[in-house]
Amino acid sequence: MSAVHLGTVLFVDDDPDIRAANAQSLELAGFRVHPCESADAALRGLDRDFPGVLVSDLRMPGIDGRGLFRRVQALDAEIPTILITGHADVAEAVAAMREGAYDFIAKPYAAEVLVESVRRAQAMRSLALENRRLRAIAARAQPESPLLGSSPAAQALRATALRLAAAEVDVLIEGETGVGKELLARSIGADGAGRHAPFVVVDCAALPAESVERELFGYEPGAFPGAARRRSGRVEAARRGTLFLDNVESAVPALQTALLRVIESREIQPLGSDQPRRVPFRAIAAANVELGRAVEVGEFRRDLYYRLDVVRIRVPPLRARREDVPLLFGHFAAEAARRFRRPVPALDDHARAHLLAHDWPGNVRELRNYAERFVLGLETPPEELQSSATTMALPERLRRFEEGLLREALASSGGDVAAALRGLGIPRKTFYDKLQRHGLRAAQFRRRPPDRRRDR
Repeated sequence: MSAVHLGTVLFVDDDPDIRAANAQSLELAGFRVHPCESADAALRGLDRDFPGVLVSDLRMPGIDGRGLFRRVQALDAEIPTILITGHADVAEAVAAMREGAYDFIAKPYAAEVLVESVRRAQAMRSLALENRRLRAIAARAQPESPLLGSSPAAQALRATALRLAAAEVDVLIEGETGVGKELLARSIGADGAGRHAPFVVVDCAALPAESVERELFGYEPGAFPGAARRRSGRVEAARRGTLFLDNVESAVPALQTALLRVIESREIQPLGSDQPRRVPFRAIAAANVELGRAVEVGEFRRDLYYRLDVVRIRVPPLRARREDVPLLFGHFAAEAARRFRRPVPALDDHARAHLLAHDWPGNVRELRNYAERFVLGLETPPEELQSSATTMALPERLRRFEEGLLREALASSGGDVAAALRGLGIPRKTFYDKLQRHGLRAAQFRRRPPDRRRDR
């Protein structure tokens, strides 16, 4: 028996010799086989989570193969049923296929015919269960997407956010663009004692030096020409809540100075006022870079860095937690389906290959955009794959799937073989053998440097 199981087969036949012979053929091909002498015995081993394929003789005492198929359909219409029939019963088998049976095999048949039909049916069952699992996960998922996932990184983020929620300490969140730093900050603020407290965002990259005092601290009437009424600043708006400093590494020097003062004292003095005001708030800063390095090169104030760096969280990029990609994709797809009032499409081979092979440089944000395009039908497989996917034999589908994975790995690495090998997790010799088999060359995917002559 093969050490790697391709799936599970429930083989039903009242003849013990036929059961034994077919079970042996399927086991040699790599399947886990459960032989059953009757439909009743088969039904005892079936439920909606059955991970495999049902193969049944059509003519049996008691409940026959067609009756068994109908019971299975009522249990789960996505369990593939293959009926084995004599020549005299072909018409009945064809009628069962019209009702939804996956395939029928006429006696006598070669073992290879049965194995190939089961392989195709198992691929369909695996895809159906995967789509069902994604939909179920998405339905249970909470909106704080950086915290979704079963990876060690996601579990650590959840535990840290839970501990920080009620701690009322300042937090520094670092991570690449698109990893979900603001969503993580909102989950920390929303889960604490001040669940309904304000969450005020300051985009430090968009705040010019001349606007710092007015935007952060507000002003009194007459503080400057045109100031006709009192206006509260961002800090006061965050009273007893969270002041979220996004893109803090891009803060101009005047903003850094003002932030240091207010974070140290928790006091503001609006323009035109002669009295400071006490404002309790929690500061959560987010940076797209390691802020300590910005300090070392003189681009960020050291004293402000240490004020912000009470607790630091590093949100890993999506490529470092690939096992969470399907779950996040399912969540975003369900979210998009609700918003666009569309059903979640079934995950096809093309989409699955992209989810597994892509490095997601735009991280969670890029994955969300991809899920939205997928739900809208704007992410479609190549025309030739789309048109023939339902009739293509399994070896050809696997060949195209493997070629797609190789192309994805080479494209995302810019033709860098070492990077592609790390992403695919296969030996170098195997990698080159597969490239030769599919007629691919790494050089095809290398990024050319820009032509400087065009810029003159």
